[in-house]
Order: sequence, then structure tokens, then C-alpha cells
Amino acid sequence: MVDAAVQVRPGGRSAKVRAAVHRAVAELLAEEPAEALTIPAVAARAGVHATTVYRRWGSAAQLLNDVATSRFSGDVVVPDSGSLAGDLERWLGDVATDLADPDTLALMRATIGSGPEGGCACTGDRHEQLSAIIERERARGGHAPEVGKAVDFLLGPLYYRAIFSDQPATGEWARELVTTFLAVSRSRSAQQS
Repeated sequence: MVDAAVQVRPGGRSAKVRAAVHRAVAELLAEEPAEALTIPAVAARAGVHATTVYRRWGSAAQLLNDVATSRFSGDVVVPDSGSLAGDLERWLGDVATDLADPDTLALMRATIGSGPEGGCACTGDRHEQLSAIIERERARGGHAPEVGKAVDFLLGPLYYRAIFSDQPATGEWARELVTTFLAVSRSRSAQQS
């Protein structure tokens, strides 16, 4: 039995600073254009000294990458419907819903605009999820397309629409992408056989 007088620190000062800084970034992006996001502004909003933020992250770009990596990791569950089409349709619909959130979109645009590694912070987990879906299909013995082609065909249009267009990526649109992708993939596979 654990003594009630003993208290465990739930992460200590470092975790509290990180959480406060991440929250400050999200709040500032919701209120201001991305260009207004500076280390001093984030530090002031988080209630920490700017040198603390500079010491831990170094630059606004590195801070945005950390916030994006944290935000886009594990937020969308990889479904297991028993079929590749079902898994892809549900997953892509969930990703589309996530990307439609204005706060998510603001973070993504700011991170991508901060430098070349910003895109990786916003898509790395999505690539891993898509890879897991495709590998599961292979393990079931089904036809599974290459991960790179799936990324290009499914995530490319979805992220393009989210970042550069005012057209929403609806669930129906995501399902159409999956249907078209699987049909093209099967057709190419049949031609190669």
C-alpha cells in the first residue's frame, strides 16, 4: 500500500514548463498570425523567462517543430476493420477531420512555414500510421500497395486541400480518394502480373 503522505511529482518543473510553452504556442497561433509568434511572446504567455525557452528550443522554428511533433503523434487511431479499404477509409476520414480543426491548421501552417523540417513534424506520425495499415494488410495476405504511393495519393491531396485550399476535405471525399487509389493500385498490379 502506498503511503498517502508520499506524493509523486507528475513530471516536475521541466514537464510543466514544456506544457505551459506548448499551450502558449497554441493560444498565440489561435489569436495572431504565425509571424507574430516569437520566443519572447511565447515566454511571456507561458509565464517563463525567454532564456528558458531559448535554452530548451533554440528558435521559434525548433519550438514549432516540437509542438507539432507532440500534437500530431498518436492523435489519430489506426483502425482495424478487417479490410484495407475499411481501414483506409476510416483513417483518412479521421485525418481529414483532424486537419479541418482551425487550431490544428494554424499550427500546421506555422510549422511548415518555419523551415524545411516543419513538414516532417506535421506528417511523420501519419506516415507511420499509413505504413502500419498497409503492413497489417500484407500480414492478412491481402494485396497492399507501396507506402510511398499511398502517401502521395492519399495524404498529398488531403494536406494540399487543408493547407492551400478553402475546400473542406469531407469524409465522402476521403472515401472517394481511397476507392480511386485502391482501384488504380489493383489495376497496376494486374498489369504487372
